[in-house]
Amino acid sequence: MCSWCWGFAPVMTALAGQAAERGVSLELRVGGLRRERVVMDQAGRQRTLSYWQAVHSATGQAFNLAQGLPEALVYDTEPACRALVAARGLDEARVWSLSLLIQQAFYEHGQDVTQPSVLVDLAESAGLSRSEFAERYDDSATKAATAADFIWVENLGIAGFPTLLAEHEGQLALVTNGYQPLPALAPLLARWLERNAHG
Repeated sequence: MCSWCWGFAPVMTALAGQAAERGVSLELRVGGLRRERVVMDQAGRQRTLSYWQAVHSATGQAFNLAQGLPEALVYDTEPACRALVAARGLDEARVWSLSLLIQQAFYEHGQDVTQPSVLVDLAESAGLSRSEFAERYDDSATKAATAADFIWVENLGIAGFPTLLAEHEGQLALVTNGYQPLPALAPLLARWLERNAHG
């Protein structure tokens, strides 16, 4: 539910494919950008809409600018983050596809992805078992793991999203903090893979 992350999604998909060719996998960590159960006011909606327009202009990603921010919107990212952590616990290979489905549902189709029923439907679309996902989503261990991701991100000093890190033997390298287009990042990742990946 980070608009620049949605703008970055096609770039990230391409970079993940580039890394996979060298046997390097993608691990998604959630940062908890907005964790507040309050209805967004008109000023907040206008400000957020301006971000969406900027992301659309810069990246070409689709946004439902007319209806994507209804008056009763609670812009809380914790449920979507927890959905990804739940998916990670069930099938790591399906987490990225669920992330894309959540983003598309929210930004393009105006769905309320703070609702567990919506998240269960999206998890099923990503190939996960409805019942297993629903159980995992509500589990206290998943809530704790989601909070642990937030703390991990905060402890690294990451304040902006998207952030892409490369990890080799426990050492993290910053690829980008913030949106950058594929032509800027593909060579950076290629150099890192050349030095660190064994594939």
